Amino acid sequence: MNHLLQLRSLSINEIMNILLEALRYKRGEIPESETGKIVSHLFFEPSTRTQYSFNTAAYRLGCQVINFNVSSSSINKGETFYDTIKTFASFQSDALVIRSSLDEYYKDLVGKIAVPIINAGDGVCDHPTQSLLDLMTIYETFGHFSALKVAIVGDILHSRVANTNIEVMERFGMTIYTSGPPEFMVADYRFLPFSEALATMDIIYLLRIQHERHQEAMLRSLENYHQEYGLDAKRAAMMKEGAIIMHPAPFNRNVEIADDVVECEKSKIFTQIENGVFVRMAVLKRAWRDKRR
Repeated sequence: MNHLLQLRSLSINEIMNILLEALRYKRGEIPESETGKIVSHLFFEPSTRTQYSFNTAAYRLGCQVINFNVSSSSINKGETFYDTIKTFASFQSDALVIRSSLDEYYKDLVGKIAVPIINAGDGVCDHPTQSLLDLMTIYETFGHFSALKVAIVGDILHSRVANTNIEVMERFGMTIYTSGPPEFMVADYRFLPFSEALATMDIIYLLRIQHERHQEAMLRSLENYHQEYGLDAKRAAMMKEGAIIMHPAPFNRNVEIADDVVECEKSKIFTQIENGVFVRMAVLKRAWRDKRR
């Protein structure tokens, strides 16, 4: 039984094994079927790409899927988060894919839930499978990680994607900068003005403005965000040759990225989405792999 809770607990070799397995699946290798296994997806926050790419990954492995619906669940009758998770474990699920707004929710589950737990996003802390698919996309594009320069632009403060990516990308030898409005920056991270980032980075990684996590006063300050930090065609043309655009999605069109840039030649956004299925297939296979191997 192998949980996947945060990438910082995995070695570089373990992460590369996941990426290489995902790449083999993308190239057409057919994995051994997991027919008979049940994967329960418990999303306590809205999701499209993560939840349904996990669905697709499970189906491609031959699994059956249970999708938890929080709006019609006993959570609305006062049932606790723990008891809900324990219930799905009691159904003899073979894996639990969980997203929650609670930071590090899994600390209350590990040791009490005898089922592999895959973290599909916790609060503002970690999003391991998003970072894995990002790494896969970068490796597929450049063939390496060493010495690549990345600017993560936007709402760093509220982004579990940024937190996870910065830690793991630096371990892989990339240099990471952050850019965006001062109120979204984190003091511990290296800062670079947006105009300088456009001209010098190998990867411009845009983040969604997470309106649901902001106070009204801060939202009013975002009215000119696209004008100051949005990636439009003119700014995309300033990027260095061979540089790429990434975004974890969903994206706010004409806020952090212009309509005509979403699918431009430099954009890898939909490649990231495609790669999410193969990464999550590899993650599910890992969940059931004997740790002694």
